[in-house]
Amino acid sequence: MSIDTMIGVDLAKSVFQIHGASMNGEILFQRKLSRQAFSVFMAQHSAAVVVMEACGSAHYWARLLSGFGHEVRLIAPRYVRPFVKRQKNDAADAEAIVVAAQRPEMRFVEPKTVAQQSAAILYRSRQRLVRQRTETVNALRAALYEFGHIVPQGIQHVSRIGAILEAPNSDLPPLMREECLAMLDQVAALSGWIDTKTAKIKELAATTPISKRLQTMPGVGPLVAMAVETFAPEMATFNNGRDFAAWLGLVPRQFSSGGKERLGRITKAGQSDIRQMLIIGAMSRLNWMGRKSIPESSWLARMMARKPRMLVAIALANKMARQIWAMLTKNEDYRNPTPVKAA
Repeated sequence: MSIDTMIGVDLAKSVFQIHGASMNGEILFQRKLSRQAFSVFMAQHSAAVVVMEACGSAHYWARLLSGFGHEVRLIAPRYVRPFVKRQKNDAADAEAIVVAAQRPEMRFVEPKTVAQQSAAILYRSRQRLVRQRTETVNALRAALYEFGHIVPQGIQHVSRIGAILEAPNSDLPPLMREECLAMLDQVAALSGWIDTKTAKIKELAATTPISKRLQTMPGVGPLVAMAVETFAPEMATFNNGRDFAAWLGLVPRQFSSGGKERLGRITKAGQSDIRQMLIIGAMSRLNWMGRKSIPESSWLARMMARKPRMLVAIALANKMARQIWAMLTKNEDYRNPTPVKAA
């Protein structure tokens, strides 16, 4: 059955604005509906292409409307903004969503499943706890610095902070020690929660075929594997591995004009969770232990000999992203490339 109607939806908490148009852009209807009336209206409407911005609750509505028989597309808000007319309101936003979605070159966001969104909550809960622990440790270091005690950065130096605070001959004021010991207890509690979240992520990564396959690659552990499985769409949506790496933001920003190519720094405009974990995984291969497994004549060894460590890590993360695309599209485990010897 051919679909001849496109409906743009401006999502909200209570009142939804919808804009119906034909496939050639002719306006069919414009309505403002409550949350309950919107569900009833879409359930009774014939099959249509429904377009929404990829914002809060969009993936929930995408799954619900797909169950009603509609073809749902999610579009990034930044791609809708240029099509908004002079006056900014809900009706103009819904119309701009339809206009943007009818562009033949437009790119859309893949709706997430319930499992992906649940895993994302777990993953980002751990990230939030790590940030809170880092903030508390830095507050402790700053407080001790005000009293002449220098503590290096890193969670591994928390025991040194405890030794300074609990020293019997400490010169620190009692009130300051009391507050810092309370923050130290907070760090211990946060570390326990982080360990619990990490164990849960590792447990999930050991049960899914995609995560187990990804962990066959050096530098990809349970956290990296779960990040890819949770936040990345189907690899079939990318034409090649370079497109996936560009989607992650592991490519330089372009300032090209007049036929002259100018490349800047890494854009950091893509999927930040996967990009961060891939770079951390790449850095693990460049430390003193990881370097032992790198062949001397390999591409990575040559890069390490002439480039800064962070630049090599980003280049390696880019290569890992392309390899992940190949592994998932071909349904194959990682195969270590055999170095070719010169004749």
